[in-house]
Amino acid sequence: MAEAQKRLSHTTLKRRQRFHPKRDVRPAVLAKANRLVIWAAAFIGLSFLAIVILQEVLG
Repeated sequence: MAEAQKRLSHTTLKRRQRFHPKRDVRPAVLAKANRLVIWAAAFIGLSFLAIVILQEVLG
């Protein structure tokens, strides 16, 4: 029974990872979106730190 479950999960995992051009977003588009999100988060974090440092220096 454990072997059947292992085999079943392996096939469903394989099926889930396969790229379907009509249904899924292309991997390149996902990678670009991920880079954009990381860049935006870094920009917001650095802006926050800059404001905090500026307030400490001026105030």
